[in-house]
Amino acid sequence: MELTETFILCGLAVGLAMDAFAVSIVSGSVFRDLHIGHGLRMALFFGGFQALMPLLGFTAGERLQEWTDPFDHWIAFGLLTFIGGKMILEALRIRQVEKKPPDPSNLLVLLALSIATNIDALAVGITLSLVTEHIALAILLIGLITFVISYIGWEIGRRIGHFFETKIEIAGGLILIIIGAKILLRHLLF
Repeated sequence: MELTETFILCGLAVGLAMDAFAVSIVSGSVFRDLHIGHGLRMALFFGGFQALMPLLGFTAGERLQEWTDPFDHWIAFGLLTFIGGKMILEALRIRQVEKKPPDPSNLLVLLALSIATNIDALAVGITLSLVTEHIALAILLIGLITFVISYIGWEIGRRIGHFFETKIEIAGGLILIIIGAKILLRHLLF
């Protein structure tokens, strides 16, 4: 595997983790009476689902690959741009969610949050099937980076509140758009 591909996968993982990071910051700041175990459990759920969703998308994408080969770079660009744009729009609407955040200590709420913050990774899994053969490494990086970033978000929320989550989620969306543009340009120019 090339260093460039590893770098792209890490950037993709960081970009995907921004939704979970923002929710972790809000949860840590609003529910300060919860203990470290809750933060670790939230990070484990977010990281686990963030790893599972791309695997499901990758499997679906591989089955469609023979039909998508001629324009796979456009699909990757479109999906990543759509997901990145959606993240930016959601970040701008985050104030609405802050009024009544769900309690992450409830397992059903945590499951719903895990699915909601990681559903974009399903589409990214389809993109991964078009651009890499190293799905095991991609899933490992995505899950691990999301786990670490989610836990860091939980701690930031507990300690200093949620001053930066909007900017962080916008940055995550921009990262995904940039990666999509890079994939498109790499295929069109080389």
